[in-house]
Amino acid sequence: MKTIVHKAGTRGFANHGWLQANHSFSFAGWFNPERIHFGALRVLNDDVIAPKMGFGTHPHDNMEIITIPLSGELKHRDSMHNEWQSVLPGEVQVMSAGTGVQHSEINGSVDSHLSLFQIWVIPNKQGVSPRYDQKTFSDSERKNKLQTLVTSIDDNHDGSLKMHQDAKLSRIDLSQGETFTYNLKSSNHGVYVMTIYGDIIIGDQNLETRDAIGVSETESFSIETKQDSELLFIEVPMITL
Repeated sequence: MKTIVHKAGTRGFANHGWLQANHSFSFAGWFNPERIHFGALRVLNDDVIAPKMGFGTHPHDNMEIITIPLSGELKHRDSMHNEWQSVLPGEVQVMSAGTGVQHSEINGSVDSHLSLFQIWVIPNKQGVSPRYDQKTFSDSERKNKLQTLVTSIDDNHDGSLKMHQDAKLSRIDLSQGETFTYNLKSSNHGVYVMTIYGDIIIGDQNLETRDAIGVSETESFSIETKQDSELLFIEVPMITL
């Protein structure tokens, strides 16, 4: 089993006043030549956005963009929809930028901060028609069991959002003292595990809140919890750039 550990404090950090941004991979003004991507996973940003603030209209193309609000209210508008749409904790949003899309993202609250993960996955198809979707996922459905959030548009998996890549995003909330085994899709895949909250052990690594580990070249691996923990799994083909 091959692993790469990214401790929370080693991430890139940018303080824009209205935006506190942590970058697991090189992004915007932060560049680390050893942290460009993990397979097809290109971006994992951990953002906190001040009330009423956000990102003005900007373009994307040929990228699968997944947003997971953790607290607060995200409001989204894009060139496919004229009206603002709310995305709340418990929901997941997927946008295939494809041939090109313009969008805006703001904190929909006037008095509370917005915390979210934004994830970019390199697609396996270029120039597709832009598409947008969002879905609510109950936290009760991931208590000590894997909850699948996003899968390939080519997979016959019911209940998940879709993206243009042979990848899978999932979450689990594990109780203290639980052990969980994660099984990979294939020998060509790797999994980037983000500890949203908690304290876990994978192999010989102890991972706490916002620590992450990339696991590849294995069929499966086990997770032990030292306290109640919430985990995000981003499984992707181990492509090279």
